[in-house]
Amino acid sequence: MTDRTRRRGFLQAGLTAFASSFAVSRTNRSFGSVTRSSSKWQEDEFDGFSRYKPSRGNDADNDFYCGKLVPGFRSVDESPVPITTPDLKRLDYVERDGVKEFHIFAEPVFREFLPGYHMNVYGYNGSMPGPLIEINQGDRIRVLVTNRLDEPTFFHMHGFELPVQYDGGAEMTQNPIKPGETFKYEFDVHEHGTFFYHSHLPMQEAMGMIGPVIVHPRQTFDPPVDRDFVLIFQNFFIRPNQTVSDSWMMDWNWHTINGRSGPYTTPLVVKHGERVRVRLINFSPMQHHPIHLHGHTFWVTAHEGARAPKSAWVPRNTELVAVAQASEIELIANNPGDWQFHCHMVHHMMNHMVEQYGPRLREDVSVDAYLADLDTRPQVQLSPTTTEGKAPGYSQAMKGMNRSMEAMKKIWSAAEMQGMRASAAMSMAGLMTSFRVLPEDLFNKVMESPNDVQKGSTFAEIVKRFGDPATYRQAPKEMQ
Repeated sequence: MTDRTRRRGFLQAGLTAFASSFAVSRTNRSFGSVTRSSSKWQEDEFDGFSRYKPSRGNDADNDFYCGKLVPGFRSVDESPVPITTPDLKRLDYVERDGVKEFHIFAEPVFREFLPGYHMNVYGYNGSMPGPLIEINQGDRIRVLVTNRLDEPTFFHMHGFELPVQYDGGAEMTQNPIKPGETFKYEFDVHEHGTFFYHSHLPMQEAMGMIGPVIVHPRQTFDPPVDRDFVLIFQNFFIRPNQTVSDSWMMDWNWHTINGRSGPYTTPLVVKHGERVRVRLINFSPMQHHPIHLHGHTFWVTAHEGARAPKSAWVPRNTELVAVAQASEIELIANNPGDWQFHCHMVHHMMNHMVEQYGPRLREDVSVDAYLADLDTRPQVQLSPTTTEGKAPGYSQAMKGMNRSMEAMKKIWSAAEMQGMRASAAMSMAGLMTSFRVLPEDLFNKVMESPNDVQKGSTFAEIVKRFGDPATYRQAPKEMQ
């Protein structure tokens, strides 16, 4: 008899009354776990915490406080929900004699950060970041890495406790993988959690060479989640007339999530009431990211080392993720709407933040002041009286940042954007995306309907159901 079975028998009598009002087969408060039967548990209230509206709960020491152990709609007996990596693909494998075999190609990549802004970076299998490797604890894997670069490379499975000859630490554990060569890594996976693979040459890392690795646990985490996302944050320095990152720089002006800059980042879309996990990976060269989610409180449940004991979980709405670290957060999506999800470093919420060397030639701006005196720089007028009453300083509406109609069509082409306010795309840049919590009927309309959803219609309906429609104003008509 297993420990789990003994605990269930011991607690059965005491849970009879409790089970009559909650569809629960067993609960062990002392072990901080909640396990359901195969039927879905869809209760609304958990000791003062509501699955369907913003709430805290009655007692900070309670298992359900801020949604800590509130279950989703999946049974613990089901397989883990597949990982979602917005704007990245999953890497397929071939099983040979019980070994999962993956083929990785290190190569130059032409990545579209924003519509029309293609950048020359390094990556894997035609993508930057590289494709997702999704495996299970206990798997034996074989990774065949072929170098298609014009220079040697190394390949490191970050965080894995594997035989030293497969560690990929440059020169210390293996010889370089020369152009055209293939190196085989093969080992048993005993870990579970959020990991990543990357080149172990610093300048190649700065050029973007990373890909996510997610290892599902042998025993499903309890409570299981309904959605599981991976977001990789990166920085690059690319000058206005360049498409190649300057990996020597100490500052960065292009910022990407899974290889795209906001608003070209694909939103995370979930159903109202679901339990959601988001895995945050920071692969920036040297900048940390305080990642903030609007409208919700989440629990930090794991870092790149392993899942934390439930007693060590911390409730937050902003999680600081340092370079080469990963954090896992979990929450109940109990606040419907379209919510910003972003790094809170101010320059990381902008795109191509280059220094303004003047004059910058624009069709609609006169440069007569510069031409009149080429030997000196015209003084900047700081007095509000000489700037038509406008406050001096940096302008948010930087000239040259307008997006073409073609670019906007590309941004809005994703199903995940359907029904958002017409001005939603103007609210995001750099390390910004959105977290959409939709009632089931609206989720189905946005994600499954073959018909286009009118801009702003989904948002307006959420305001009608859950907000104050009398005070709501639609986005300006010109945005339509």
